[in-house]
Amino acid sequence: MKQQVKYLAELARIALTEQELAGLEQDLEKILDYVSQLEKIETTGVEPTYHVVPMTNVWRQDKVEASLSTEKALANAPERHGNFFKVPRVI
Repeated sequence: MKQQVKYLAELARIALTEQELAGLEQDLEKILDYVSQLEKIETTGVEPTYHVVPMTNVWRQDKVEASLSTEKALANAPERHGNFFKVPRVI
């Protein structure tokens, strides 16, 4: 199991100490034990549940409306360059 944890850490490019490896080894064993318990549950004929409660889309109708004027949109802008927001350069 320790080799599997080391392999997973290498895949994730995570440097782990021996103490961290031991802790993660125990955690992984617990997770795999729990999954093996779940595999024993009889699920024949059980429909998959995607949501606990029924969900429907509640989209609003699209309406064409007047948008903000350029002046209103830029009214509270700390800086502007013509008709645009001026922001710091991001590299």
